[in-house]
Amino acid sequence: MVALGVSEKIAEQVDGLVLPPIWYGVASYAVGGPETNTLNVDVDTIERYVTCILDSLFKSGFKKNIFVIIAHQTEDYMPMTLACMKAAKKLIMAELEQKGGYGWWGKRENADFYENLSGSDSPWNKVRFVLIPETPSFKGDSDHAGVVECSMVEYLYPGSIKLDRHNAIDDWFAESAVNTSVELGEKLVNCCVNDVIKMIKGE
Repeated sequence: MVALGVSEKIAEQVDGLVLPPIWYGVASYAVGGPETNTLNVDVDTIERYVTCILDSLFKSGFKKNIFVIIAHQTEDYMPMTLACMKAAKKLIMAELEQKGGYGWWGKRENADFYENLSGSDSPWNKVRFVLIPETPSFKGDSDHAGVVECSMVEYLYPGSIKLDRHNAIDDWFAESAVNTSVELGEKLVNCCVNDVIKMIKGE
């Protein structure tokens, strides 16, 4: 929800296209098992799925400024993030090899390959990843259903956070959610939006 909301706010300012989110991902059973209704998708399945999506975008003519925004479980490159990154890298490497042939980078005519690339033209930047808690000006710690995540959700989707139900759970990681603040959520969302817009503009 946070990734979608942030993406929509970015698109409003740069005339961007927002694709539907991937609702189910590599959740793992670190927080709760199947008995808590956790829905977990295998990491290799996610990689194949994201590969298909990105490949379709490439074939449709999207050449740069494809941003994959991940807003949950981003710390230390968790499996969901790695699956998406691997999918993008595989496709980009395959495209470079298809254009330049085997050993393309090692050929003398490509000795200045990196010197002739600006940031926006770099093939490595064709798909860029935004891990929301790690954007440069983000001023909140990453959490799981805590004050940071809940504040962002409540700002983006007013009325979504039901604090009157907080006492019904005993999850230590969600204890800080009692301090959910729309003002904090707005501040954090704006930090993310502004950071990504700077990336798009090459600032």
